[in-house]
Amino acid sequence: MLAVPDPPLDDGVVMLRPWSKGDVPALIECIDGDEEIARWLDAVPQPYREAEAQAWVEQATSWWHDGSSAPFAVTESGSGRVLGSVGFGWIGDQRNGEVGYWMRRDARGRGLTTRALHLISRWALDELDCARLQLRADLLNLPSQRVAEKAGFTREGVLRSVHFNPRQNRRVDFVMFSLLPGELKLPA
Repeated sequence: MLAVPDPPLDDGVVMLRPWSKGDVPALIECIDGDEEIARWLDAVPQPYREAEAQAWVEQATSWWHDGSSAPFAVTESGSGRVLGSVGFGWIGDQRNGEVGYWMRRDARGRGLTTRALHLISRWALDELDCARLQLRADLLNLPSQRVAEKAGFTREGVLRSVHFNPRQNRRVDFVMFSLLPGELKLPA
């Protein structure tokens, strides 16, 4: 089991907290019909309705309990409004982890994703003793790559033709980024 950060991960602009059943309407509002989320995250169903949102919250909760992953809702610090998601997951048995993220349409381009990525990265490296944190972004998803770079991740290379995206009917190349302990930059 992964312990939920107490106090919550919060930089005064964004706060990270586990998903809850009360987030189902916000999840639907954020994801249903969003062309960018559908384009880059082919595992996220479209349309995205109540059944999909409830299933996600249940899955996210089970991952916290089994200790394999820590999916967070990214919220506005003051209002608690759901802005998106950022998650950490263990990969293999060598203390390596992976992070991923998405933001709702009206929260993109404001530096909020970078802030959320910084918070979860600091937590994973410092509190979970993660030895290597990695992030994969579609080679064509330049905004996601910029987020990784702004958060201090190092571009390592390209994993060629590593995934098939059925929505785009193409093989996907992922850019691999990594962050090691001691490399995390302060947010700009």
